[in-house]
Amino acid sequence: MFRGHGRAGGRGAALAGGLAAVIAAGLLAPASAAPAAVPAPANALANTERPQPTACPTSVGTKADCYTGRDTSGAYYAIAVPKKWNGSLVVHAHGGPDLGAESDPRRSVEDLGRWSVMVDEGYAWAGSSYRRGGYGTRMAAADTESLRKLFTREFREPKRTYLHGQSWGGDVAAKAIETYGAGGRRPYDGALLTNGVLGGGSRGYDYRVDLRVVYQYYCQNHPRPSEPGYPLWSGLPKGSTMTGKDIEARLQECTGLASAPADRTARQQRNLDDILAVTRIPERALESHLKFATFTFRDIVHERLGGRNPFSNRGVRYTGSHDDKALNAGVERFSADPTAARDLSYDSDLTGKVAIPVLTLHAIDDPTAFVEHEAAYRAALRGAGRSRHLVQTFTRETEHSGLSAAEYANSLAALDTWVRKGRKPTPASVAASCPAFDATYGTGCFYDPRFVPGDYASRVEARPGGHTWPAMTAVQEKAWSRIPGVGIAP
Repeated sequence: MFRGHGRAGGRGAALAGGLAAVIAAGLLAPASAAPAAVPAPANALANTERPQPTACPTSVGTKADCYTGRDTSGAYYAIAVPKKWNGSLVVHAHGGPDLGAESDPRRSVEDLGRWSVMVDEGYAWAGSSYRRGGYGTRMAAADTESLRKLFTREFREPKRTYLHGQSWGGDVAAKAIETYGAGGRRPYDGALLTNGVLGGGSRGYDYRVDLRVVYQYYCQNHPRPSEPGYPLWSGLPKGSTMTGKDIEARLQECTGLASAPADRTARQQRNLDDILAVTRIPERALESHLKFATFTFRDIVHERLGGRNPFSNRGVRYTGSHDDKALNAGVERFSADPTAARDLSYDSDLTGKVAIPVLTLHAIDDPTAFVEHEAAYRAALRGAGRSRHLVQTFTRETEHSGLSAAEYANSLAALDTWVRKGRKPTPASVAASCPAFDATYGTGCFYDPRFVPGDYASRVEARPGGHTWPAMTAVQEKAWSRIPGVGIAP
């Protein structure tokens, strides 16, 4: 997701204080400052900057000893080891992707503060900032696995290791499960995927493709007729200097999004009504989705795929506007470059080849990663004959970046019990166990055990072949893996 997606709310002040403390202390404090209570890291890995003690974010406080560092690929990371460590580890895959050229040292520290509930529950925590910004699901999965290995070598082998993926990080974690968890010694015992973008890259962004063309049909200001034209699938020309503020201004000009309904012109209101009705994107998330379809599409197309187009809207019939006939006759149409579609699919689509317990948690009214992503993931595992490894839970929440802390703690406990005792949970059993955690966290339990999301195609118009899951089979993945340069470069 665009920068800012995949991040939890409700801890802003605490996190800001924690970051200030971390920055004041220095991201890499002297080794002599190591707290005596933490297990001392082993000998440094060759060519690896070993974990250095640092101040913990405020939400972690003194409950743990914290470390930061940078691995051999250039990815910054953060680690926390609780003073009362239960011996198990949670490896976190963050959302995004962030779009900076370099690894952001603040990202992993922010995520540690944001997901401190894992540390509260006694788990060690490790999160990578990834080696660079920009799209690259396999790259992010590799950096996540690299950090797991670093933790094991620098501290000790955990009793159990769990993956946690949030937002796009859900896709990253799911890719890591498939890439590193098949056959032999499996490094991960289970995975928790929360509000995950589990439809993969080749189909998971189709609604943003649709937004881009529908928006331009009504607004004609992205680009304007007076500006050099470019294909909408490219997001922006490579050298464009457009900013997020520019997007906000053009969106306001066309739809009056930031204005009260009474202050919009009739034309603005009709434009807004048509865009929302056709794309089915919530009004409160329209701006962020348009930014993704601008800046992240530019990254995918120009920086990762060499200017090739991985997207298509051929054959899509747009409905819900005041004049569907005119809309369908007027929107820009395009077909994907087959090699670009292949490379995006290879990088980010999921085969469903899962061999460990996977528990998902998703807000029913998630405005960013629609809950129908969960239907796509279940269909992928079913298509691969692996649905027995999956339990999905849903909550009556309306956020993408952060759900109830009690639910995160409860989900992790349910996953741990499943792994240790072989007792597979149900949506009802997970909902029933939450109040015990809410007694500690007081953030509420909002499960709806009876909810089942509609098919992905019930929310996003399927392209030809888009009703069959997984989007990339294990056989296809193996065949593509033999093609030199396939996918997206790290």
